[in-house]
Amino acid sequence: MTSRRSDALSRERIVDATIEILDAAGEDGLTLRAVTAHLATGRGAIYHHVANKDELLAAAADGVLAGLAGDGDPRESIRALALGIFDAIDRHPWVGAQLSRDPFQPAVRRIWTGIGASLHRLGLTGKARSDAGSALVNYVLGAAAQHASGARQAPDDAARRAYLDALAADWAEQDDDPLARESAALLREHDDRAQFLAGVDIFLAGISSLN
Repeated sequence: MTSRRSDALSRERIVDATIEILDAAGEDGLTLRAVTAHLATGRGAIYHHVANKDELLAAAADGVLAGLAGDGDPRESIRALALGIFDAIDRHPWVGAQLSRDPFQPAVRRIWTGIGASLHRLGLTGKARSDAGSALVNYVLGAAAQHASGARQAPDDAARRAYLDALAADWAEQDDDPLARESAALLREHDDRAQFLAGVDIFLAGISSLN
């Protein structure tokens, strides 16, 4: 048996290799040739499990988010799922772009199912659950992806502080509105993860009024 045989190559191994390539080289670095080289196999073995690059990307995003779920208190389940998504996109910034590409891919359906189940346990049904779920999913995916995009400009804490200082100074200089200046001052010290979770809590507070 050799590593070039398709029956020796699982879809899981292909997904793991794809994630490693995306983390190291980004989406531009992901090609079928790169995957075959990484796994020391041939194209036929890859095509036995996935059809094309789009399917590879979708499978990799789903692999990163697999296991994110909560079965306890529905509010805590939503908070845990949201933070899990935030942390996953923080570690793998390419996931944010991928999740925005196709609303019907497995990873997005997984998120919808998890949030929808928790909203159902909160007593929401029908249009109220659909509206709340849509708003919450859009916030979680959008805010997490936006954070990851900014984080790529600041690879460490020192660079992040310098980036935020420059951004805050530019914001204050361009807008003399008192509220804008206050927001600019707070920008220097804010914690992205804590602020993201505060946004989730605001949504949950609003959802409570729908019951």
